[in-house]
Amino acid sequence: MAGEIPDIVIGRLPIYLRELKRLTREEKTTTSSQELGRRLGISSAQIRKDLSHFGEFGKQGTGYHIEYLTEQLLKILHLTKKWDVAIIGAGFLGHALANYGGFGRRGFRIACIFDNNPAQIGRAMGELTVQHVDELEETIADLQIKLAIIAVPAEKAQEITDRLIEAGIKAILTYAPVPLKAPDGIRISYSDPVVQMQKMVYYLPPN
Repeated sequence: MAGEIPDIVIGRLPIYLRELKRLTREEKTTTSSQELGRRLGISSAQIRKDLSHFGEFGKQGTGYHIEYLTEQLLKILHLTKKWDVAIIGAGFLGHALANYGGFGRRGFRIACIFDNNPAQIGRAMGELTVQHVDELEETIADLQIKLAIIAVPAEKAQEITDRLIEAGIKAILTYAPVPLKAPDGIRISYSDPVVQMQKMVYYLPPN
């Protein structure tokens, strides 16, 4: 199904899910596309159109039952189980990611972290111990991990990507500011704060 649906639509589903969980914490039981739209800055028509790709989840006049819609989005996004994640790079960014508590609440568990710096090998990061990158393939294969985060210098990113794919990784989030090559069927997502800020300052007055 996902291959037939625009990627931009899939990208909005976690945003809807996050807002539904906020509504749950506010002890609300129902919502509407209008309310979600106001809270998210997305048109109600767009929200209804996005959700219609997957079925009918609400009723005209009564809106959406928050618990039910949350359950359905978790199923659509394959978040009814926890996904193990490998981090490659135990520097400042890798350390922050390994200790970030939000992963566990949203369906992910950091299962291992790797580096090639002798000063990092064996270091405790949260509940993990930094492993040598030479152990990458064996560990990922043994744990059957499908997701990885790359937090290494740009010049090492493609090599690490190739090794991850060989080990069985199917989806990669990279913080390395360089385009990566991967065969069809491998999902790569880029996170570059500098690019995002460069985009934002376009809208700011130059003086």
